Amino acid sequence: MQYSIRTATKDDMPAVLSLIKELASFENEPHAVDITVDELKRDGFGTKKHFHCFVAEHQDEIVGMALLYPRYSTWKGPTIHLEDLIVKERMRGTGIGSALFAEVIKYGHEQGVRRIEWVVLDWNEPAIKFYENNGAQVLRDWDTVQMNEEGIENYIANL
Repeated sequence: MQYSIRTATKDDMPAVLSLIKELASFENEPHAVDITVDELKRDGFGTKKHFHCFVAEHQDEIVGMALLYPRYSTWKGPTIHLEDLIVKERMRGTGIGSALFAEVIKYGHEQGVRRIEWVVLDWNEPAIKFYENNGAQVLRDWDTVQMNEEGIENYIANL
């Protein structure tokens, strides 16, 4: 199967959003996506670039993507957070996910980061096995903590 991996452009953002929504459905959160194409364009390609994105193309169709952004660790210094790596369901098992993953690792190496990190759902055993087979360590003793927009607003209101 022939495919290519490249850096995403503004024009790719509708397809990227479609993949994000596909992932949300896979993760049983189909209504959780609030981001819009315009926000992706602004945040990825505006004056302040918040993320970098790679896309996988097969027969002129975007069938996968990896979105990442810089972070800073007080223990390690510069790191990268891989927010999502998504391949269309019908294209899984073709090597596209591995190619996207490799591009992320190469990008992190080129950026000189000391760590690349991401989150995987504890029930997604195929993804966990994939990451472990590729040298990643799944830290099962750490819990992800988040505060959503409502929580932020409530906190600020109570200061």
